[in-house]
Amino acid sequence: MTKADLIDEVSRLAELTRKDSEIIVETIFDSIVRSLRTGDKIEIRGFGSFRTRQRKPRVGRNPKTGERVEVPAKKIPFFKPSKELKDLVNTGNANPPAPAATPPSPS
Repeated sequence: MTKADLIDEVSRLAELTRKDSEIIVETIFDSIVRSLRTGDKIEIRGFGSFRTRQRKPRVGRNPKTGERVEVPAKKIPFFKPSKELKDLVNTGNANPPAPAATPPSPS
């Protein structure tokens, strides 16, 4: 699924214009990026969490010439899926299970 597909899906399911859906999707992505830049962790219950990890500086090789190249330290984004997401992917259910109905209380 591409970002355009996601925008179309939001537009269809929420019955919004494509422009409004695009603003919503872009706002969510921008918020995630801003939080990761400041070092915050993003946790979306039932989906997963985003955080950054620090990579140490290292010496790499240019694959074409074999020359040594210094690779600086950097932060990389990391996504960890939740148990619920893993279970949904592995069971093959396209739709998440509906919450169980609570029986009416006796009066």
